[in-house]
Amino acid sequence: MSSVLIVENNDFFRRSFKEILKMYIPSLSVYESADGSDALATIDQTSPDIVFMDIRLPGKNGLELTREIKGRHPNLVISVFTSYDLPEYRKIAEQYGADYFVLKDALTGAEIAAMVKAVIAKKKGSAQGVNRKRGMFTSQTSIN
Repeated sequence: MSSVLIVENNDFFRRSFKEILKMYIPSLSVYESADGSDALATIDQTSPDIVFMDIRLPGKNGLELTREIKGRHPNLVISVFTSYDLPEYRKIAEQYGADYFVLKDALTGAEIAAMVKAVIAKKKGSAQGVNRKRGMFTSQTSIN
């Protein structure tokens, strides 16, 4: 079964985002974490297909957490999902291995669901010997 982890300290946003994903992809398992320690444990326990990572988190920020996760799970798809469209955040996210950089207010629920479905399809294709390309580093839904 396909799954997603949302790492976001804002309870309302995290739960709303979960509801949107479940509305468009009812079969999707959606896990939630409010901080880095819980996110790492959840990843180890659930092996999600994609992680949506906020930048501003208590303790370790989402960019540092992305680097740590990619060190442990290099094939895990991470989408930095933020309200802060700063060039330095984009640059660091890319350096730390994030596959996507998406602005929270830039995409509709349908576009996010399409992105999740595309990532899952690529991962399944990759498991069948198809090379997985790195995702487009943008706030757009296009995926290379």
